[in-house]
Amino acid sequence: MLDTTSIGQTELFSTMLENELAYIYSRSGVLQLRSGGRLFSAGEKADRFYLLQSGGIRVFKSRPDGGEDEMAQYEGGDSIGDFDFARRGVYDASACATCDSELVVFPGVGLSMDTLAVESPNIVARILLNSIVMITSRIKSTQKIYVENTSWIQELRRQAYEDPGTGLWKQSFLFDEINRILEDPTALIMIKPDRFKILVDSRGHAAGDEAMVRIAMILKNINRRIGRGWALRFKSNEAGLLINKCGASSAEKIVHELYNAISSLDPVPAKGNLAAFPFSCTLSYALWPEDGPVWDVLFQGNYGLLLDTWKNGGNKIVRYKKAEKQP
Repeated sequence: MLDTTSIGQTELFSTMLENELAYIYSRSGVLQLRSGGRLFSAGEKADRFYLLQSGGIRVFKSRPDGGEDEMAQYEGGDSIGDFDFARRGVYDASACATCDSELVVFPGVGLSMDTLAVESPNIVARILLNSIVMITSRIKSTQKIYVENTSWIQELRRQAYEDPGTGLWKQSFLFDEINRILEDPTALIMIKPDRFKILVDSRGHAAGDEAMVRIAMILKNINRRIGRGWALRFKSNEAGLLINKCGASSAEKIVHELYNAISSLDPVPAKGNLAAFPFSCTLSYALWPEDGPVWDVLFQGNYGLLLDTWKNGGNKIVRYKKAEKQP
């Protein structure tokens, strides 16, 4: 049996943390190919990472006249198709074994990156981010290639930062990109559904997940209508909007629209001895730089106000102002 931990030394996985590598090893597998066996064919999606342990693999393109153009030869220790895997692309060539060969493969046979994203979204996000780093480091010297592939670079970024349960941007996106996307003025709007624990405890986690999907749809619809900004998921059931070039009067209209839309959601129907569950939310918002020039202070202050208001009964809109925290 081959040691799947060898993939931890490859460029794509070398910066992963110990616990992340342990998960990757557990979801890797071993592939054995007889001489002449096909590893992949042109036109197939590059949905696996291969590390050749023994044997040989050749990569080639087929010509219309039936001939073949040799592209590359791989020996033990070489990773194969890592660039295509990293960009979730499609192979433009085929590969087969030149002799009996053994490879470590990630994800293992029977698994996919989509299923792993549901199982462990944070680790898959790290892999996708590592993919971006690897790709950009290889192509940074060739600006033309970078420009031509901007679309799939952006797709990788989307996959890395997208919350798989709701399709909202993750909080990690905000932390990583805030210095790039802040524009004066920017509105930070945060919401927390009221009595959410009661819903989950009485109806189960599936009911909570469905509620978050419904709330996310409201956020995304507002985001689309405005035509700028980001719909975000922060922690657990906390979500919101970051809207650049949004002044106080516009932000106030948006927060009331959001508050009313969530309050108007159809209640979860009564079931057995359980009464219908109506929706309401606590909503806090702040404007950068008007309510504070330091983003981290503004973010934490607005979040703290959200939690304090929610704990005190919620179901209201509040605005964070610098003077409230720093007289």
